[in-house]
Formats: sequence, structure tokens, C-alpha cells
Amino acid sequence: MHESEKMTALPVATKAQTSYQKLLQTSSSTRLLSLIKSCTTKSHLLQIHAHILRTSLVLDPTISFRFLSLVVALSPLKSITYSCQFFDQIEKPTAFHYNKMIRAYSKSDSPAEGFYLYRDLRRRGLCADAMASSFVIKSCIRVSSLVGGIQVHARILRDGHRSDSLLLTTLMGLYSNCRKYDEACKVFDEMPKRDTVAWNVLISCCLHNNRTRDALGLFDIMQSQIHRCEPDDVTCLLVLQACASLNALEFGERVHKYIEEHGYGGASNLCNCLVSMYSRCGSLDKAYGVFKGMRDKNVVSWSAMISGLAVNGYGREAIEVFEEMQKMGVLPDDQTFTGVLCACSHCGLVDEGKMFFDLMSKEFGVVPNVHHYGCMVDLLGRAGQLDQAYQLITSMDIKPDPTIWRTLLGACRIHGSDSLAERVVGHLIELKAQEAGDYVLLMNIYSSAGNWEKLTEVRKFMKEKAIKTTPGCSTIELKGVVHEFVVDDVSHLRKDEIYKMLDEINSQLKIAGYVADVTSELHNLGAEDKAHALSYHSEKLAIAFGVLSTPPGTPIRVAKNLRICVDCHNFAMALSGVYNREVIIRDRTRFHHFREGHCSCNGYW
Repeated sequence: MHESEKMTALPVATKAQTSYQKLLQTSSSTRLLSLIKSCTTKSHLLQIHAHILRTSLVLDPTISFRFLSLVVALSPLKSITYSCQFFDQIEKPTAFHYNKMIRAYSKSDSPAEGFYLYRDLRRRGLCADAMASSFVIKSCIRVSSLVGGIQVHARILRDGHRSDSLLLTTLMGLYSNCRKYDEACKVFDEMPKRDTVAWNVLISCCLHNNRTRDALGLFDIMQSQIHRCEPDDVTCLLVLQACASLNALEFGERVHKYIEEHGYGGASNLCNCLVSMYSRCGSLDKAYGVFKGMRDKNVVSWSAMISGLAVNGYGREAIEVFEEMQKMGVLPDDQTFTGVLCACSHCGLVDEGKMFFDLMSKEFGVVPNVHHYGCMVDLLGRAGQLDQAYQLITSMDIKPDPTIWRTLLGACRIHGSDSLAERVVGHLIELKAQEAGDYVLLMNIYSSAGNWEKLTEVRKFMKEKAIKTTPGCSTIELKGVVHEFVVDDVSHLRKDEIYKMLDEINSQLKIAGYVADVTSELHNLGAEDKAHALSYHSEKLAIAFGVLSTPPGTPIRVAKNLRICVDCHNFAMALSGVYNREVIIRDRTRFHHFREGHCSCNGYW
């Protein structure tokens, strides 16, 4: 701007400012409220603020509340600090003023201040309505303050707001966030009217509190004749996550049908979730069917398909989808590259993995995060390049987390490197992040090497430190019901039939040449005793139940919470050939598709 233009523009701006000041000075209270409502600029807001203070209109609760609402909501000046300053200038704030500020704090970077303001409101003798209680609960959720939430809950009951369903739904969210499942259920049961939102919060609570199977049950219960509550798109999204977690394909198909029948089929978030669910249940044909049918595929859609192919062992196909994604002009993000690198890792594509790791930052500007490094460590470790994997971790620009060290520890188990495994456990101890599973992996390595002395030392150490292992657990779905098994399980109603069937399967597999891999047993026993100890692992019981309960030729789908052992892998592979069954096992890290005596992993796992 030229000097002459600046000189011309300055008086215009000054005149406009003076004109607005005169308008304020001659405005009645009603007119001032109208000006506050129509204010959209920082300059006008500051002038109104000055006028309110100069004329003592800050004492007028209606005007001060309207202006506070403006300060909180106005985009150019959405500052909690400024809002707080004005609030402090109000001599006698009303409950409405407090509500506005508590709400603002619940959405700010200082949510705890919302609780303190609520406490101040109570101390002033003001009555907190349901809205204020709802906002302060949200503040408690933000900071995971169970104690604060319980105090507010007590006030809610005392103030007589127990019939406010929206408020009680928010309270359920607090208990869910703080891992208090029983308390959340109690609030739900006491609600006079339960809408879809309340059911959604309860289902979400199940997911967050390791009650995933209950989430599936709630989907049916809410639609029953007693409750007659119709699930919405959020319900479907939550239940699909539960299906994916439990490997519950049949139930997932039911939810998919519900989505189509109720007009939610075009929602991209639900389609993405369906791709993920079908992939995690080992049904790639259906995952790809949903993916191909999507009109608008975003980066999440492509990433979900790539990751689904990766975990199921279709590395080359995942890379092909990635290349197709680029042709369609969709830019990959960090999640996309996690899927691509995972694909390379599971299929032993070392050179390709190194290339993509290099390209992601140089060509696409994606800075490698700890997950990308973890994939590379897994890739190098599975390929036997343990030293390179260790060097990569120690040269990372970011601090290694416990997961990345555990990935290398798993590679040490595969290749029997006890010296490096001991160093890795040392790093985990330094991080104070060692878990029972880490010591189990170390014992596996000692067991394979026949080093029973060191194995005994580790077991003794675990006993002294009261370190308990996570029990192996396998699930299988039958007619929409998820059945759970642990090692030597005797809790199932059909346990006698299951064990009889498993004994019969073992006899048939031995005739076909199957021999138990006793290296999977960590106790120093004889070969026969080791084989017996391996006979009743959870996945074997689940598979036996599948053979017992389904017609010949039906695929058997099992999910396990831990990595499948070598012996159970060989067992499933042999069974798929002898019984002509497709067996799909999803363990903690990947899928194994067993067909005709072969596995999709080709022994690379």
C-alpha cells in the first residue's frame, strides 16, 4: 500500500471506530443486546467490553451473560483466558454465568478448572442445574477424575436430577472412561428412559472394559420387545468393532445386513469399519467386496484394505492396492505406510520394505513414527537380520517404546539368539516395562536351546517377583454365539464331547504323520509327557469344538489372544489336510489360513 493510500485508509478506519463508539453510547440495553448478538469482529468486541465496564452495565446479569456467551463463542477470540478475565469482572455471577464458563473449560486445555468452578458455584450457594452438572462431568472425563465424578454424582442425586436421561448418559461415559463397568451399568439400570445414545454408551463401555461379548448381546437386547430401541449408525460402528475383536464373522454379517436395510450403507465410516471387520475375521473376499462397492474411497478406506491384506499374509496384493491408490490420486498417510510395511514384514519382502520406508519421507513427506520403525524391526528380525534390527532401534530419532523391543525379542525367539534376547530384556527392564510375556519368550529361547538351567532361573525369578503370565485364550463363533476356551478347559457344557473329539482328531493326525513339536513345552519333561501337556491347548479345543459342531467342509475360524505356538500351528495344518477343512486362526499378530495341509504364511511367521 502506498503512503497516500495509508493516509486515506487510516481516517476511514478511525471514523468507523468512532462511529461504532457513538452507536454504543446512544444504545439502550435492548439495542446493546442486539449489538452483542451481531458482533463478529475482535475490534467491536473490545469496544463493547470497554463500554460495559465504563457504564457499569457489567452489573446487569442479562448483558454480562450475553457478552460472556459472545466471548466464549466468537471464533477470532476464542480464548478461555479472556473469558476468565471477563468472568472475574462480574461481581455477582449467576448460575447461567457459571454454566457458560464450566462448559468452556470442559472443551479447553484446562478442563480441571471446570470442576473447581463448579465447586465455587456450590460454595456460593447457587443451584447447579442439570446442564452445569453435565459440563462438569465432561471436565472430569477429560482428566479421568473418578473422585471428582463421584462427588458430582452425589450432588446430582441430592439435587433431584436422577430423571435427566441426557445427564445420566454423560455420567455413564465418566464411569466407562474410568474403567468402572459395574457403576456405569447401575446408572444405566436406574435411568427412567433409555434412548439409543444411552445404549451406545453402554456398548462402548463394554468395549473399553474387556466385556466385548456383552456388546454383541446388547445389540439384540436393545431391539427386543421389552426395550424396542432401534440401533443407529453409531451402534453399528461400535458393534462392528466388537465383531472384529472377537472374530465374530456371522454376527458381523448380521450387522452388515442391518446397515443395508436401514439405509446406512452409504456412510463411508461404516464401510471402512466393515472392510476392517471382514479383514480381521479372515474374510478377505467380503472385505474386498465392500471396498469395491464404495463410491467415495478416502485414505482411510485404502489403508483399511491394505492393512487387511497385510495381516492375512497377502503382501504382494497389498502393494498392488497401494499402487492403485496412487493412480487414483489419493495421498497415503502414516496409517497407509504402516499397512504397507506390515505387508512386507509378514511376507519377507525385505528389499521392498526398505524401499517403501525410504520413499515415505522422501517422496510423500511422511515422517516415520514408532509404528513404522516397529514394522522395519519386525521385517529385519523375521529375515534373520537381527544385528541390523538392533542397530535401527538404537539409531532411531525417537525414543524406542517397549513394543519395539518386544518385536525384536520375538525375532530372537524365531532365530534362537539367546544373547541378544538377554540384552533386549535388559532394555525393557531399564524402561520399567518388562511383562510376563517377555520372560516367557526368553524361556522359549532357552527351551529350544535345551538350556534348562537358565530357564529354571527365569522361572524362579518370576515366582519370586510374583510375575504372572497371561493365560492363552481362544474363541470360536457358532450361530452368532462366541465360545471361549483356555488350556485344559473344563467349563464348556459340551466338554466331554469336545475332549472325545480332540482325542479322535489326534489319533487321525498321528496316522497321517503328525508328531507333536515338544519344543513348545517349557517344562523339562520327557517327550511323551511334553506331548501330553501340549494336547489340550486352547486353540486345539476350539478347533475340536468347530469340527464337532459344524458340517463337514465348513471353515473353522479361531481367534487367539497370544501368538500361536509351533505345535498348534502344525496341528492345524495337518487337520486342514486330513479333515478337508479350511482353518483360519488369528493370533496376536497375524492370520494363518490353513488349506489342504498348507498355511498361507509358508512357514514365515
